Amino acid sequence: MHSVPHVKHLHILGIGGTFMGGLAQIAGQMGYRVTGQDRPLYPPMSTQLAQADISVRAMDDVSFIAEKPDMIVVGNVMTRGMPAVEALLESGLSFVSGPAWLADIALAGKWVLAVSGTHGKTTTSSMLAWILEDAKLSPGFLIGGVPANFGVSARWSESPFFVVEADEYDSAFFDKRAKLVHYKPRTWVLNNLEFDHADIYDNLAQIQRQIHHGVRLVPASGLLIAPQDDTGVAGALALGYWSGVEHTQPNGTLGWSWQLLTDDASAFAVLLDGAEVGQVRWQLMGEFNIRNALHAIAAARHAGVPVGVACDALSRFAGVARRLTLLSDVNADVLVYEDFAHHPTAIAVTLQGLRARYPNRRLIAVVEPRSNSMRMGVFKDTLPASLIAADVVLMYRDASWDWQIPEFAFTQSLTICQGYDALLASIAEQAQAGDVVVCMSNGGFGGVPARLARLIASPIN
Repeated sequence: MHSVPHVKHLHILGIGGTFMGGLAQIAGQMGYRVTGQDRPLYPPMSTQLAQADISVRAMDDVSFIAEKPDMIVVGNVMTRGMPAVEALLESGLSFVSGPAWLADIALAGKWVLAVSGTHGKTTTSSMLAWILEDAKLSPGFLIGGVPANFGVSARWSESPFFVVEADEYDSAFFDKRAKLVHYKPRTWVLNNLEFDHADIYDNLAQIQRQIHHGVRLVPASGLLIAPQDDTGVAGALALGYWSGVEHTQPNGTLGWSWQLLTDDASAFAVLLDGAEVGQVRWQLMGEFNIRNALHAIAAARHAGVPVGVACDALSRFAGVARRLTLLSDVNADVLVYEDFAHHPTAIAVTLQGLRARYPNRRLIAVVEPRSNSMRMGVFKDTLPASLIAADVVLMYRDASWDWQIPEFAFTQSLTICQGYDALLASIAEQAQAGDVVVCMSNGGFGGVPARLARLIASPIN
């Protein structure tokens, strides 16, 4: 274990998010005494912090000031006007953003493998960390979800390799750079790029500029891995880069591509410059996951892992919690999936993957438009089209929204509910034997997915 002289005290404001909670676990494993505070938490982070023996105080608790921690790490959930923030600023104590602390302390001297993009960051990061682990490289990692192969979202390691999910959200109320700008990766996957985070950015160009700031720090011996056919990523790279680039594309003869071996993408061949270099047969589905896999394989290859070894590792990749996770028994009359999709593009590809796996079953989509961009109504006009692959749509509506779901644009059965209990009851009422139900949200969703799986575990008559 990395030793910290005199067991320094690290206090974390906003400890409950996947990033800050992961940072807390890493700091504890490095030897820091870690304390923190946040709003009431829900799994998986509440469970992981408890397992790490890190207690969480109330968000407005200011008792940490009297304890005089060696450093306060401030999460981007913290804003001016919060009692803890105001007390911190009055105190004169040292503070830093989470990404800055991670970069300066945990990532110093590491070969950083970063994964960015609007969609697929968590899954691709998890694939990459697992490939390196399976290749006996024992990477450290900080991921925005819980890879089933590890059971935790973050881990410190003395290994020279560290995998980090590098998102474009801002770092703190006083550090408006994207988190990804801090990490100085040697290997950087740019999965895709669309407009999102409307509470932070006005347009896609602003996000591309943040990507460019990060690209400026990649060494010439580094590698950028990007889709050939993504205009958002292409726009970011058009601003300039100084390292190697490897591209992925379907049906390509240059760079990385793939060939389906099954319709639902549960098996595929990996091609490099048009020649087959490996095959993967796994439990995942959807061509979007194949792209994620190719990005992970290419990144691992840059770190020294042969393609065949990476493909073999992916055959044992167990997925990520809440990323198309099957919650019901595989033989249940109604299958219940949970997914993190919260952007129209992600919703569409999730449903397309399920449709490919279950072409003859009725598909019920249950959606909570919960991200800040969704809650602002930014995607209200593109939301109906993203759900076209579903036969039935049920949607949670928050009473505080100042926009209306465009019911006229849906071509299939649509039910809108303003409470979780009402939503759960409506799903149970509409579900029939043979249906596939997928619940999509980037939050706790009122426990609806797990409650639904329990409710329909017995045969539906």
